Amino acid sequence: MRKKHLNWILVIGWMIIIFIFSSQVGEVSNENNKFVIYVFNLLGLNLNNIFGTLSNFIVRKASHFTEYFILYMLIYRAMNKGKKIDMKIFIASILIVFLYACSDEFHQSFVPGRGPALRDVMVDTCGGLTAFLFIYIVTLKKRPAPPNKVLTKLK
Repeated sequence: MRKKHLNWILVIGWMIIIFIFSSQVGEVSNENNKFVIYVFNLLGLNLNNIFGTLSNFIVRKASHFTEYFILYMLIYRAMNKGKKIDMKIFIASILIVFLYACSDEFHQSFVPGRGPALRDVMVDTCGGLTAFLFIYIVTLKKRPAPPNKVLTKLK
């Protein structure tokens, strides 16, 4: 029972983190992106050389994608009781991700220097869909292979 509560606390905590990032005025958000670019530069990956003037835009979109990839993973974990892929949970989880992305963009319409963008909702939702694909692939790899019918008939 405690694990179930902890999983939902993690979901709500992550939603709060997303809300806090979305509450930052445009100037602060832009500085955060520059900091991320700087960190990548320290790691030997100069995003400005690779993407030029698009580096800030790419960092912003990658942040959206990653935030909602993580959100989907947390929601799916909180909702899924078993080890199997459950399509109802997949649909409910992606719907929650989509609706939270919509509410996040609506929230940004009230933040100075920010604004809502349908493109961001799509990027966020793609992050969630990619998380599902990741879960699906990992779950398939853990499943034992079905017996080969041809070999079974030969015995």
